[in-house]
Amino acid sequence: MPLPSDLAGRIAAILADVPDPEIPAVSIIDLGIVREVGGDDGAAWVALTPTYSGCPATSAIGRAARDALDAAGLEGVSIRIVLSPAWSTAMITPQGHDKLRRYGIAPPSATGESGPCACPRCGSLSTHEISRFGSTPCKALWQCDACLEPFDRFKCH
Repeated sequence: MPLPSDLAGRIAAILADVPDPEIPAVSIIDLGIVREVGGDDGAAWVALTPTYSGCPATSAIGRAARDALDAAGLEGVSIRIVLSPAWSTAMITPQGHDKLRRYGIAPPSATGESGPCACPRCGSLSTHEISRFGSTPCKALWQCDACLEPFDRFKCH
């Protein structure tokens, strides 16, 4: 029996308020980590896909989702970690892109290209990569040639 759409919507709304533990300005819905909200035989579940299979925040994300659902009286909703198909940056919502930019992180390119990106602080396209390794494994360190500020850029994958 499929999950009633009002319950699926309620679950999604609750999870839209759960921040990503590594980027708290963006919810797990906006990052596309919530793969699906569904139901089997009257039991609701949420499928979560981490940004990569070795993401150290996976268990924290699952706990935060569980805690939010429990606090809303939805203790029976199960949390499933789904690794396949793999998460990709294409799953980040347009709102997620905006929130990343406002937080000072350059969102990934919509085309998956790794060339210059707009500085999230001043908007200049005159930027360059300093290091493939940023503050978390899913980000690289970049610098703006105009305002000289360093910033994280979400890696495309």
